[in-house]
Amino acid sequence: MPQDPSQPRRLHGPRRALLGAGSAALGLGLLGRPLHAAEPYPSKPIRLLVGFASGGPTDVIARVLAKDLSLSLGQSVVVENKAGASSMIATREVRNAAPDGYTLLFSSLGMNVNPLLIGDKAGYNPKTDFSPISNAANLPLVAVAGYDSPIKSIADLLKKARSGANAVSFASSGPGGSGHLAGELLATLLKTKMLHVPYKGNGPALIDVVGGRVDFMFYPVIGIADQVAAKRLTVLAVGTAKRLPQFPDVPTMSESGFPGFEETAPWVGMLAPARTPAPIINSLYEAMSKALAKAEVRTQLDRLGAIVVGDTPAEFAAFLRRDHDRWEGVIKAAAIKVDLN
Repeated sequence: MPQDPSQPRRLHGPRRALLGAGSAALGLGLLGRPLHAAEPYPSKPIRLLVGFASGGPTDVIARVLAKDLSLSLGQSVVVENKAGASSMIATREVRNAAPDGYTLLFSSLGMNVNPLLIGDKAGYNPKTDFSPISNAANLPLVAVAGYDSPIKSIADLLKKARSGANAVSFASSGPGGSGHLAGELLATLLKTKMLHVPYKGNGPALIDVVGGRVDFMFYPVIGIADQVAAKRLTVLAVGTAKRLPQFPDVPTMSESGFPGFEETAPWVGMLAPARTPAPIINSLYEAMSKALAKAEVRTQLDRLGAIVVGDTPAEFAAFLRRDHDRWEGVIKAAAIKVDLN
């Protein structure tokens, strides 16, 4: 009988069975996967911003790690130097970047210190604007005096410092730097005042320490062994938890009566913008941890005088809070004021 054209057309036999099977398969397919599957991280190159010029310790360590991270993550990790304003240009850019793991910061001590020195003009809040990933390494400082100086030990230095305000002078690479802050911390612990003599860089400062025009300074450990061998410098103490192999007879600052001083060592670590998803932070931490465990990477960092840390995101976050609070106390006690802009 002919079908009434006003009724929907019915399918019969194989054609109806085929259509039914196809619909079922489509339904199962839609149920089996999301409509918008997220791309695995990372799916494109990662920018790693460094707030200093190329060739310095922070930049060199960033490049050592970036090379290994590129292999581990399967995407290029490209180091970009954004020098200027005491590393604040790079820090601000990462603070304002999307929290997607593709713009990261390789930073150091100044990230915490800059806002303490100039307040809101820094353009970021170190406590709330970043997601810590890992502290890669510390770059310990050593206290040094000229070889011909009568100051041969920390005890000699302390005796002179306690004789009166500004009886001891100390050099640094400039106001607000690691050497300046370490010197002011020592003065604060001694409850005295030492005369800070700032220079434009560690090199000129060290020349005047060697020449006896300034009593001492805290200097990065790299390159110091050569100066000591040439009888130009005496190492008074090392700012590390254990004695350094290159100076086995030199006590640590802790042994000299200043426990915990090793935590003041300038650090270099990786951070992401705040609100970066935890899985991305964990992926980056795991890749960093694997890199820092490799013998060839550790050898390269050891040549720079760096001490590998490689802590977890939670441990790094806790360290940064302690670091901030410590320097806040020192800066207030010493009434340090500088213009970093």
